[in-house]
Amino acid sequence: MRALRPNRQRSLIALVQILGLSVWFSAAAVIPSLRSEWGFGSTASGWLTASVQIGFAAGAVISTLLHLADRITPQYLLAVSAACAAACTTAMALLAHDLCEAIALRFITGVALAGVYPVGMKLIASWSESTDRGRWLGILIGSLALGSALPQLITGFGPLPWRTVMLAAATLSAVAATIAVAAIVPGPHLGSRATTQNHRSVLAMFTERSFRLTSLGYLGHMWELYALWTWLPVFLLTSRQGRGDAADTSTGIITFAAIGIAGAAGSLLGGWASDRFGRSPAAVTALLISGACCIASPVFFSAPTPALVVFLLVWGAAVIADSGVFSTVLSEIADKSLVGTALTTQTAVGFLLTVVTVQVVPIAADLLGWQYVFVLLAPGPVIGAVAMWALHPVQHHLKEERHDHHLYAPEAVRRSDRAALTHRG
Repeated sequence: MRALRPNRQRSLIALVQILGLSVWFSAAAVIPSLRSEWGFGSTASGWLTASVQIGFAAGAVISTLLHLADRITPQYLLAVSAACAAACTTAMALLAHDLCEAIALRFITGVALAGVYPVGMKLIASWSESTDRGRWLGILIGSLALGSALPQLITGFGPLPWRTVMLAAATLSAVAATIAVAAIVPGPHLGSRATTQNHRSVLAMFTERSFRLTSLGYLGHMWELYALWTWLPVFLLTSRQGRGDAADTSTGIITFAAIGIAGAAGSLLGGWASDRFGRSPAAVTALLISGACCIASPVFFSAPTPALVVFLLVWGAAVIADSGVFSTVLSEIADKSLVGTALTTQTAVGFLLTVVTVQVVPIAADLLGWQYVFVLLAPGPVIGAVAMWALHPVQHHLKEERHDHHLYAPEAVRRSDRAALTHRG
């Protein structure tokens, strides 16, 4: 029975991520209803997602400065954060009556989610060996994709009041909090708990070349990801209406399939590929495919619906397949006592960047049209691919040196030599 415990724990962590992150895009899934009821435009509607991203970044910065992810028992931090996100989503469903109130509550929801997603990554890493960590982090990222797309699935079952959709997502997040506090425990690879607020250690991470390259690759990935996830339903709906197709609830189902199902499959494939072929090659391949999809999106916008759906499934898989790779690399190069802080720092910067693209897309759509707007996302994955290609030789040498000289070395020695190697790289 003891041998089954790691798989059970990793499965529970993934389930908590699916349920807890269902509130993330709950407002984005009901934007048409909110626009009709509250009377705001497409640019203003972008703030319903951007406010969550800003809140997430703010929460991540606070967590980084206080080392919350490394000082508080992770399953308790995860549970409290999921419960807070559920409470804020419930408050929006029951109490919000205009856009300003909704944006404020979505911001607080984002702050709470900063204690769900990065902490989940740390817990998965604590239950994973280096040989299978990429696969399990890929599963966690797949859980993020499924959870983020759940509101689209809910709307796909029929025309529901937007408050009902929000309450359903809040309920799922509350269930996640219950599971986290009742059933999840950290694994044997958690590392020592940080007991002091060493801000210099956080800044020192940016001096390492491997950290900078990984972060640049992650930023290129984030430039594309959340803008696509936020505005894909509008892109799809506009495309179908332009061909005279019925704008029925199947749009929500197709969006869930592209973001959730294809995203989960892509995350699993990316995690497996990173363990099988290496972290950098897996990331570069995914980035180049998703970048090509950005460029090809105008062609498929006017294609028949079956061809468009296949294209979106491929794009949905590729755009998220590399996400777990960045987390895996960071969990391997960071000091074990600061893995949670390193992951939170990286995600904070990345989510701040998403605010830009989430807001720019509808503005650009007014100028260029929805058919051409996603081409603007292509530079992100291209730059990310270049950065991860440059990381490959650095990571290769680091792996060799660890294997040959540091298998049984004290942590302080490994940390010192790792820093020296990345500076040489």
